[in-house]
Order: sequence, then structure tokens, then C-alpha cells
Amino acid sequence: MRKQKKVQDSYVIMTELVLPNDTNTLHNLMGGRMMHWMDIVSAIAAQKHSNRIVVTASVDNVSFTESIKLGNVVTLEAKVTRAFNSSMEVHIVVYAEDIPSGKKMMSNQAFFTFVAVDQLGNPIDVPEAIPETEEEIRLYDGALRRRQLRLVLAGRMKPSEANELRSIFDIKEDAQGN
Repeated sequence: MRKQKKVQDSYVIMTELVLPNDTNTLHNLMGGRMMHWMDIVSAIAAQKHSNRIVVTASVDNVSFTESIKLGNVVTLEAKVTRAFNSSMEVHIVVYAEDIPSGKKMMSNQAFFTFVAVDQLGNPIDVPEAIPETEEEIRLYDGALRRRQLRLVLAGRMKPSEANELRSIFDIKEDAQGN
């Protein structure tokens, strides 16, 4: 039987201060710096879940909804949403806070995928992720669709093989099952 770990056990929170060398000429946080921080916080979550070295396998749809300004405090929260064989999907949510004004907003969110590896860099099995809260269950349930979409877009799975995505793509099988 596969080992199990609660989703909440992978939860990580990281806080950063936006300094001048983190910003562009408009004094907004650079997207690359944000992605760097997101990669770090999500890798830590995946490591906590797997107790292994992890490598980034994919980054899904990083949405930049609000700009983050010089001097803002950035809080990144990450946790594993679902674990497959050796891979884990991690959801990251980013908040920006202007402490003097008391304004706090969600600015970014994304899904990153990590693969746990052994000391030689070979993929290794990870524990099953057990969701408990409504949000964890919602993210867990959607993870298989997101995984299949990633595989289809990467050319590693045919759309006709993505059973969870059939209704999205409105795929019909022919007589040969294709």
C-alpha cells in the first residue's frame, strides 16, 4: 500500500520584501523575480510532501492580476494539491501588502509540477496526498484534468486518451477507439 500524507502537511508560507533590485523601471516587481520566489516556495512544499529532492517539471498559467510595488511585502503560500507516481502538483497563491496603507491583495496564483528524484536523479515514488478541507478537495479533484491538459499540450498524451478532458474537448471515439 502506498504511503499517505495530508495535503496540509506540505503547506509552506514564505515572505519577501520587494527591494529596488527586484523591480523594473516602473518600480513594479519583475515577473521573473516573482516566478523565482514561486519556484522556491512550491519546491519546498513538494519536498515536505515527498521527503525527497525535487525538480521542477512544469509551470502552468502564472496569472499576474495586480502589480506589486517597490516596498510591498509579498506573502507566498504553497501546498501539494495531488501526488501521482513520482510527480506532485503544487498550488501557489501570492499576496502583496502595502503595510503603511493596510492594503492587501491577491496578485498571483499558479500550479507548478515537481518530480521527486533519488540521488542519481531518477524519479522515485511519492506518498499519496490526502485532501481534507473543501478547498483541498476541490483542488485535488481538478488536478487530474490539469495534469492531462499539461500532457496533451506537451505532446505526451493524445487528446483522445485524456478521459478527464473529453467533455472539454468534445472528443468522440471512432469505431477503432481512436
